[in-house]
Amino acid sequence: MRHATATDPTAPQRTPARPPLTLVERPVAVTPVMGSLDGSFFRDLIWHIQNGVVAIDREARLVAMNAVAYRILGLPASPGDVGRPIAEVLDAHPELAGVLASAFEVEVLPDRAELRLEPLGRVFGYTMSHVRNQHGDVVGAALMFKDLTLVEQQEERDRLRDRLAALGEMAAAIAHEVKNPLAGIEVMAGVLRRQLAGQPDAQTALSEIIHEAKAANSIVVKVLEFVKPVRLQFEPVPVSTMLTDALASAERQTRRGEIDVRLEVAPGPRAVQGDSQLLHQLFTNLLSNAFEALEGRGTVVLAARTVVHGGRSLEDGSDSGALRVDVIDDGPGIATETLDHIFSPFFTTKAKGSGLGLAMVRKIVDAHGGRIEVLTSPGGGTCFRVLLPRNPDPEARSRHEA
Repeated sequence: MRHATATDPTAPQRTPARPPLTLVERPVAVTPVMGSLDGSFFRDLIWHIQNGVVAIDREARLVAMNAVAYRILGLPASPGDVGRPIAEVLDAHPELAGVLASAFEVEVLPDRAELRLEPLGRVFGYTMSHVRNQHGDVVGAALMFKDLTLVEQQEERDRLRDRLAALGEMAAAIAHEVKNPLAGIEVMAGVLRRQLAGQPDAQTALSEIIHEAKAANSIVVKVLEFVKPVRLQFEPVPVSTMLTDALASAERQTRRGEIDVRLEVAPGPRAVQGDSQLLHQLFTNLLSNAFEALEGRGTVVLAARTVVHGGRSLEDGSDSGALRVDVIDDGPGIATETLDHIFSPFFTTKAKGSGLGLAMVRKIVDAHGGRIEVLTSPGGGTCFRVLLPRNPDPEARSRHEA
C-alpha cells in the first residue's frame, strides 16, 4: 500500500488556515488619485460638464456656476456673480436658492430629488452634496441638476398612450351600442316631425331631439377619430399656406368677432415635412381655442420662425432644425390647477366642449416627433408653442407612415 508523504505530489493538498477577520470600526481614509493637474483643468471640467453645477461657500455666496446652469435657468453668465449671495444671483428662482441655502442645516442632503421652477414651467432633477476640506470640515455645498421636463413629457405621453389604448378597446362597443341607436333616434324623430307638421309644440320638441341626437353622435364620431392610430403622409408643407388655411378654417368654426389677428412668418421657414391635413387640424384647433378664450375681443398673434442650435433631435432638448410656431392670445390665461390637465382627453372647462381638441393637438405633435409647450399666467394671456422638426429622422417617419 502506498502512503502519501508531504512531498508526494499525489497527496491531497491542505489549504493553509487563514487568519481571523478583523472588523474595522472606523472608516478608512482613501487618498484620491488626482494626478498632476492644475486648477484650470477642474475649472474646465465644471464649466463644460453636461449638467448644471452651482457651488456656494458656508456664507451662501456663489463660488462656481457653469455655462449649462446659466443656460437652463435662463440667466446671463457674468464673472461678477462669483462672491455674490446666492439669493441675489438666483433672485429669479428663489426656490432653487432656498434649496442651496438649506444645505448647511441638515446632515443628509437630497439625492435624485425633483424641483419645479414655476417661472420657467420646467421640472429639474438634482443632487446636492457637501464640499469638505482635507480635514473633513464642511466648507461649502454643490448642486448638480438636469432639466427633466422632456422626461416628464415623455412619461405623460406614455400615460396618454395607455389611456388611448384602453379607450380604443371601448371604441368598437361605442360604435355599435351608441352610434347606431342615435342614428335610429334621429331618423324616427324626423319621421314624426313630418307626420305632426301641424302641431307647433311637437315640432319644437322633435327638433330639439334631433339636435341633441346629432350632438351626441358628433361626440361619438370625435371619440372614434381620436382613438384611431395616426398614419402620417409626409410631404413638404408650405408654412405660410398651412397657417393662412388654418386661420380661415378657425374663422369658419369659431366666431372671431373683433379679434385682431397678426400673422408673422420670418423669412427662414418655407416648408416643413409633415402631414398637411393633420398639421392643418393642429393649428385650426389652436386658433379656435384662442378665439374662444378671447370671446370676440383681443389680439391673436400667429408667429413662425426657424430655430437652429446644432443637432436635429427635439428629444434631446435642442430646438435644432425646428419650425417654431407660437399661437399667442392676450386673453385671461389658464389657471395653474387647470394647466396640468389641458391635454388630457375629455378634460374641458367649456360648457359644451368635448375635451378632445387639445388632446388631438398633442397627439398630432407627438406623431410628428415634436413638442408643445404652454406659457401662461392668469390674466396675462397664453402662448401655445409648437416645435416641429423640419426634417423628421427616418425612424420617426417609418413609425407613422402608412
